[in-house]
Amino acid sequence: MTPIETLQSFIASRQWVFAKTMPQWPHEYTVRRDANDAEFVEAARLIREHGYHERWGSYNHTYFNIDGWKYWTMGNPLDITKIINRARL
Repeated sequence: MTPIETLQSFIASRQWVFAKTMPQWPHEYTVRRDANDAEFVEAARLIREHGYHERWGSYNHTYFNIDGWKYWTMGNPLDITKIINRARL
């Protein structure tokens, strides 16, 4: 599988939850503890490896756009990354 196909497969397999604590910045997230750990880590790695850097407020995240969505993590080391976020482009 290509990196994009791997990421698409992970995305399709996940349950995405609306981040209701931040309705002013609508986005969804999926949590590592609810996923296959190796697949979660691979998805986070692909986002970071193939993504682009962009500022959001005082943060500088690595984003990856695919299928009308923007994906990102919070930038922690992969071994402690717990959430992958997404927002509509």
